[in-house]
Amino acid sequence: MTRWHLPLAFGAALLTMSAQSLHAQGDTLLAPTYGRRAPAVRGIAIDARMAEDFGLAPGRVVTLSGKPGERGDSVAIAAVFERKADPAEVARREYRIRTHLDHLQTLLGLDDRVDRFAVGVPDSVPVDSAVARINHVAFGFRAHKSVDVAVQSSRTFRVVERFHRAIGLITVVASAVFLLCLLLLSVEERRRDIAALRLMGISQGTIVRSIVIEAAVVSVIGSMIGAGIGWVSSLVVNAHFQQVYRTPLLFALLTPEIFAFATLTSLALGIAAGAAAAWRLVRTPPLTLLGR
Repeated sequence: MTRWHLPLAFGAALLTMSAQSLHAQGDTLLAPTYGRRAPAVRGIAIDARMAEDFGLAPGRVVTLSGKPGERGDSVAIAAVFERKADPAEVARREYRIRTHLDHLQTLLGLDDRVDRFAVGVPDSVPVDSAVARINHVAFGFRAHKSVDVAVQSSRTFRVVERFHRAIGLITVVASAVFLLCLLLLSVEERRRDIAALRLMGISQGTIVRSIVIEAAVVSVIGSMIGAGIGWVSSLVVNAHFQQVYRTPLLFALLTPEIFAFATLTSLALGIAAGAAAAWRLVRTPPLTLLGR
């Protein structure tokens, strides 16, 4: 039997408590666990990162202790679970273990004490009224909605999101200026062609529409090429950082909403830039465009 000493120095908050053993202490005749005894070797579940780093697998017997250097309990690894994609934990190097509540209390030397626990309510019960009722009768702790807890813990990511939006806005403005300059230069090089069309009797509106349609087509094609580059880049970024942090979290994502926004923005900017460049030339006399 290989014995691994896995101290619980990671903290009690890292151990997910199982509700299967809530009635293990103080059994009564009405308790569903009455007459049952805990097995000689308790089972635990470890995360995939821990299993990979220590070379552990289901069925392996290890030693679990509350503090480093203490004599612990022999436990069997019953399962290996994957972590969820939680941005708040992506940079943490801790390991996670799931054990039964009574076993956790024994290891930590605590009794009837938890850091936090979750309470589910039926769909027919309003969450706000349930929270208010719990806080009214509670003593020593306070209830919060899971949405409020998520918002409170994600403030850092909101700052990052605003920073990304600012970068995106600056990029759009810079792209608009670049697109306008590019179309102005492109149309300027065709001033002789436009002058010839004017002398042939082609109306100003027809010339402007043709240039605008050309600019719109170029904008759409450019958006599709940019979306393809962004999609490939997101695959590369996700593959790299998921391997580094060993998490299923997506670090870069190209959604249909993002693609639609980018395409529509590029189309609008292209049409505006093309119209501005075209009107600048069609209002110039043809002979002046020819240099005479």
